[in-house]
Amino acid sequence: MRFEVVTLFPELFAAADVGLLGKARERGDVSLTLLSPREFATDKHRSVDDYPYGGGSGMVLMPGPVVDALEHLDRERGLPERSRRVLLSPQGVPFDQRAAERLSTYSALTLVCGRYEGFDERIRSYVDEEISLGDFVLLGGEIAALAVIEATARLLPGVLGNEQSAADESHTSQLLEYPQYTRPPEFRGQGIPEILMSGHHAKIAAWRKRESVRRTLQRRPDLLAGRELTPEVAAVVASVRAELGASPPDGDGT
Repeated sequence: MRFEVVTLFPELFAAADVGLLGKARERGDVSLTLLSPREFATDKHRSVDDYPYGGGSGMVLMPGPVVDALEHLDRERGLPERSRRVLLSPQGVPFDQRAAERLSTYSALTLVCGRYEGFDERIRSYVDEEISLGDFVLLGGEIAALAVIEATARLLPGVLGNEQSAADESHTSQLLEYPQYTRPPEFRGQGIPEILMSGHHAKIAAWRKRESVRRTLQRRPDLLAGRELTPEVAAVVASVRAELGASPPDGDGT
């Protein structure tokens, strides 16, 4: 999969050079192209922003350099059959696991990062959708773009090396991940559940499912609201809820 980022600060993406994402790039499983709108500025100062019409504080990104960068990327890659342009914006739809799964089906994903007071409104007509990382404001879209890249790339074949890892993580199955333990078996008076050392794989799987449900009900019950659960998960939810004395959220399929 090809990731492309239009950003004024390409150096912020050094994190993509390390870890599993860096290894995936070395293998050619994913590629990352960084392009600055300044390369398409038309004045001697390489300006990419200007004062807002109507007054107000801050500077607004001009449409010309950003749109020229997008069109340059299209020409460079040759417009694959499935490509998507995404604007990172606090006005966008909240990003979640389902969005990552959807975006991972594209051949190329172009992410446009904002800065300063935001984008000239006309830039929005050149993208396919807007995505927000959450209800807070960052200095720019680069951190959000990195989050989208990591969440999407880890779903691609070969990136994690263990496909089950992607399926086991929190949010993939509508449940938060179960507690994990490693050596030593005792740390400052805290042990680990005996079941995990039993070698009984079926019982361990059942324990993990139950703890996933417990953690979800205690920390993020909203993840179960309005979701259609499998009979197996619904039974565990009902059992854990009774144990916790919790009432079901509206329409959680149980």
